Amino acid sequence: MTDFSSNIILVIAVTSVATYLSRSLGVLFSERIDENSKIFRLFDCIAYSTLAALISKVIVFPAGDLGEASKITRLIVVFVCVTVFFIAKRNLVYPTVLSVILLTVLIKYI
Repeated sequence: MTDFSSNIILVIAVTSVATYLSRSLGVLFSERIDENSKIFRLFDCIAYSTLAALISKVIVFPAGDLGEASKITRLIVVFVCVTVFFIAKRNLVYPTVLSVILLTVLIKYI
């Protein structure tokens, strides 16, 4: 095995352990967590602010193939998907799938 492939296997193993450890702890402690507590609300706010920062970064400073799309195209996709998010009662599946389809169509035909 080459050095590069062994590093990838190590990275996958470490991230898998971290992911499943945090999920297991979540299952263990889920019954004891008060969803209305201040700490829960803090983590909720941090999660939403991180998502907002990521979306802003993708719109303003796109990387890779997304950089080929114009800024107006990216803004249209975000506004449409945010609208779908609220119409779909805060379901993330529909706007995520729609964003891929809409961005592909807009880039290809506009």
